[in-house]
Amino acid sequence: MRPIGTSHQLAARRERALVLVRQGHTPAQVAQVIGVTPRSVQRWRRETLRPRNKREQNSKPPYRPCRLTPQPLQQLEQALLKGACAHGYTEDYWTLGRIAQLIRRLFGIRYRRSGVWYLLRRMGWSCQKPQRRSFQHNEAEIAHWKRYLWPKIKKVV
Repeated sequence: MRPIGTSHQLAARRERALVLVRQGHTPAQVAQVIGVTPRSVQRWRRETLRPRNKREQNSKPPYRPCRLTPQPLQQLEQALLKGACAHGYTEDYWTLGRIAQLIRRLFGIRYRRSGVWYLLRRMGWSCQKPQRRSFQHNEAEIAHWKRYLWPKIKKVV
């Protein structure tokens, strides 16, 4: 269970314990003063004495940093705002595959679809599915049908 306190407070407590150990106090005495178990004091002392291996020293973050800096991200956003038709596609909607191709064409960087999705979310874009409509779509006729014809059909049934 994690002890109570912020990470800075806990680090200060560990440092205070290590100072007392360096002054010659036993782990049991230090533990009593600090308010922890002697085992914790021994563990903290062992961790400070243990030489770190190269892998821990040169550890990288668990994620890959973005390969597009802020300026290319702005260029990408401007290109996306122009629309898919402006970039040679017949329908005016973007897919992750199309955006990945656009990034490769503009910047020479390959992105997978999942990477494009994370990139778009970080840019504040959302997923929107294009709505299918027929060519004969007429709002006035639809409103008329809903207002006058549908109630008649509904009464019969």
